[in-house]
Amino acid sequence: MIKSLKFLKPYKWGVFIVFFFVALRAFLDLLLPLILGLLVNEGIGLGENAISPDVAKIWIYAGLMLAATLVSIGITIISGYMESKISAGFAKDLRKAVYQKIESFSLQEIDHFTTSSLITRSTNDIQQLQGVVNMLLRMIILAPFLAIGAITLSIMQSPSLSLLLVAAIVALLVMIIIIFSITMPRFQLVQKLVDRLNLVTRENLTGLRVVRAYNTQEFQAKRIDDASKESMKLNIFVNRIMGMMWPIMGLIMGLTSVAIVYFGSTMFIGIDGFDPGTMMALMQYSMRAIMAFMFMSFIFIMIPRASISAKRIMEVLEMEISIKDPLSPKLLPSTIKGEVSFESVTFKYPNADAPVLYDISFTAEAGKTTAFIGSTGSGKSTLINLIPRFYERTSGTIKIDGIDIMDLNQSDLHRLLGYVPQKGILFAGTIKDNILFGDNQDNQELLEDAATIAQAKEFILEKTEKYDFMVAQGGSNVSGGQRQRLSIARAIAKKPPIYIFDDSFSALDYKTDQKLRKLLDEKVTATKLIVAQRINTIRYADQIIVLDQGKIVGKGRHEDLMLTCSVYQEIASSQLSKEEL
Repeated sequence: MIKSLKFLKPYKWGVFIVFFFVALRAFLDLLLPLILGLLVNEGIGLGENAISPDVAKIWIYAGLMLAATLVSIGITIISGYMESKISAGFAKDLRKAVYQKIESFSLQEIDHFTTSSLITRSTNDIQQLQGVVNMLLRMIILAPFLAIGAITLSIMQSPSLSLLLVAAIVALLVMIIIIFSITMPRFQLVQKLVDRLNLVTRENLTGLRVVRAYNTQEFQAKRIDDASKESMKLNIFVNRIMGMMWPIMGLIMGLTSVAIVYFGSTMFIGIDGFDPGTMMALMQYSMRAIMAFMFMSFIFIMIPRASISAKRIMEVLEMEISIKDPLSPKLLPSTIKGEVSFESVTFKYPNADAPVLYDISFTAEAGKTTAFIGSTGSGKSTLINLIPRFYERTSGTIKIDGIDIMDLNQSDLHRLLGYVPQKGILFAGTIKDNILFGDNQDNQELLEDAATIAQAKEFILEKTEKYDFMVAQGGSNVSGGQRQRLSIARAIAKKPPIYIFDDSFSALDYKTDQKLRKLLDEKVTATKLIVAQRINTIRYADQIIVLDQGKIVGKGRHEDLMLTCSVYQEIASSQLSKEEL
């Protein structure tokens, strides 16, 4: 919790001013019972020596009480505005830091936390912290100041009757301890259940088509219902226990006031200067002291809950990143050819029993096409994901133009790559925004050239808004093939020296695939690394690398592999006709 509060540092002067205003408000609040006592004794004339009412003093004391109240209201408004502004700024800075940290995560860290948990941590948990910071700014000075001040002043008024207040506070503390011991262990479980509910909901929403296709709506609805009910039962239990605090505190407050009136009127009136004004002041202080302890109890309730959220947030911020930039990065040369070479590269997933890739060595020559093919699970996509350092190789060396990619800043490395993932991902916005995503320039010629090469121009021009057509989040309002072509256009518009196509032609029909690859060869002179399942997609590549169970079992052109590689022959015979073979 304390570590997360370092994000309040930019607002330290604002916090100091808020604390000053809150302390002033507490002082004014403690002043009111004293003035009330004087008004009763000296103004109304009910003191130890009863006198006739003094109208002038009544107006003076009433005016003082009104002035103190108005000043207190003004301070409350100003400090409330500053509290909200500081807590909102704190949450904004914390959310920004969490998002930037998540952006630096490799796929390994993402897998460690899970996407649903990261969403909960960056939304619900930060919201919890924001609420606590807002409350702490208001109560951390006000509640102790009121409690200590009210107890001190009540003792000054009547040490004997103040024992009733002490007894009430002890009873209050016993109740708070009992309630805390029951509810605190369950607060962490509440956040875990929110994670689980987010996970189940996200799975159902993203896989809605599959759920409908397999007619499992009732089963999936039951999963969500079970997760919701478990969360609901726990929240109801916790809230019921916490809800008991208010009536018990109200009862303690009422009994304390009744006891003060009873014992004060029957035993102390007229003794040692104790009079009605003193008794009224004592009642006011007892209520303020109990209210202050009520406020502090809420602080003690919220802080453990917030500390759980803070711990979850700090886990993200303090997570050791497995893939880092070098301390002394190499600068990229002015011209990049785009040669990619693997030298004895091995990769094993964390906690895996065996490597996924074994001793991979090859060179993808600059300006030429190198393709990767193999059975499912042979390591094609894993190999490709090592180049942008989405995962870090376990051993060996990966170089671009002779420079080890680990010697480059990740931003410089990614600037060299045009990456098209296996699943085409689009962002909410226009087609134009999505294609120029990596360029960030309003370049109409570049936009149209990229769309033409990617075979996307035809379906774009069919739309009424053309390039200004709004793509829904995730590209849900375009077909799979259109989504894939727009993803390819986005990479082409970036004009990098190296292109990575991770099975990016799988949703294209044969005719579109042929046209796209022809234009790629003619108009794009960069190095192209293509992962494919279909022989027809890669048969004219300058170099084909065949993978089987994480090892290279064949390397060469299509014609050579048909003569020398049995794995490639099996793949080809399953896809091509006898005439094509």
